[in-house]
Amino acid sequence: MKHDTKNRVRYLLFFLLFVLFFSAAICLLVFIAAKTVSPNGNEEIPTQNGAFERPIIVIDAGHGGEDGGAIGQNGVYEKDINLSIAKLLDETLRSAGYETVMTRSEDVLLYDRNVDYHGRKKVLDLAARLRIAKEQENAVVVSIHMNAFPEAQYSGLQVYYSPNHAGSQALAQSIQSLAKETLMPENNRKVKPSGGNIYLLDRSEHPTVLVECGFLSNAHECELLSTESYQKQIATVLFCAITDSLSKIQENTQGS
Repeated sequence: MKHDTKNRVRYLLFFLLFVLFFSAAICLLVFIAAKTVSPNGNEEIPTQNGAFERPIIVIDAGHGGEDGGAIGQNGVYEKDINLSIAKLLDETLRSAGYETVMTRSEDVLLYDRNVDYHGRKKVLDLAARLRIAKEQENAVVVSIHMNAFPEAQYSGLQVYYSPNHAGSQALAQSIQSLAKETLMPENNRKVKPSGGNIYLLDRSEHPTVLVECGFLSNAHECELLSTESYQKQIATVLFCAITDSLSKIQENTQGS
């Protein structure tokens, strides 16, 4: 009798383990089948009207090479801070599984050395940045800059957005609001649409923003922007705002 009881218990345990294993296998297969992967490796989330595909994040570090941009109160060049923040943002986005493209990852200006570039370096550089953005079929573009003004009292991050895509303003507002909440509560600046004087935003077809991260003409803000710790905070704000905006787009897509 004891022997039969032990056999029944063993059989029951074996049966329960088999059911659990089989159920887990089915769930895994359903989970895998419910997802597709885009050609560039980004996850797509199926919806009734198609799939939401994560865009490539184009990170544009303004200026570079012989174009140093604004010069800070402490002698720092805008081009160097732009690149530092761009690299930090790139690293953070990639760690989170996003695909990124940087317009520059070195201290260079992006004009073609094989053409007559005399007197045209800046125009050729801007055209190259726009071309890199346009080469990505599905992209969000974030251009990183620093501000400067003759009067040294002005400070604060401000975001400009392209009027060519509806997603630009939402992304700009997300960055501006998060910067105020987490970094600079006294910053009451508002996002602004770009005019024709901002080449990249004026011609971009993707959601595109230009972030003036602060004023190098303000001694206190310039010192902050020159530190790695504050640069990391700026990059974190950009990362959180980008991912939050994309999450909202995804939710709207799924709910449509």
